[in-house]
Amino acid sequence: MRRVKTLMKKVITLMNKDTTSAEAQDAASQLIDARIKALDDWRGEMLGHIRTLIHQADPDVVEEWKWRGVPVWSHAGILCTGETYKSVVKMTFAQGASLADPSGLFNASLEGNTRRAIDVHEGETLDDKALKALIGAAVELNLSRAAARRKPAK
Repeated sequence: MRRVKTLMKKVITLMNKDTTSAEAQDAASQLIDARIKALDDWRGEMLGHIRTLIHQADPDVVEEWKWRGVPVWSHAGILCTGETYKSVVKMTFAQGASLADPSGLFNASLEGNTRRAIDVHEGETLDDKALKALIGAAVELNLSRAAARRKPAK
């Protein structure tokens, strides 16, 4: 626990300076490792599985640790978060309302105009292929929005 608190302080300090530094990313990844390990039940396994799928879908993803303990995955902006609660692992997509979801993975936060989430309960499985496609679509959306911001106005 002491190691986690020390890492958290380090991440906060580093992220306040530069969220893209390799040192900040390494520290955030270590905190995510610690979170998964600390959740010594199905939630840790599910969060670890989600993390693996994210990295498979986007090898260039950046891991961050925000808002006092939330794993965040980014690429040209936030893709999604991985929150854990007593009875659910929640994967919230920052721009989920703008993503097509042909497999119907989104099952939470459906009423908003921006975010969408996937709640996974104990005993449930994910459609890995559909989730990786959704992550890929989130990356493409972020990249297209970043490119549009860089284009000079005519």
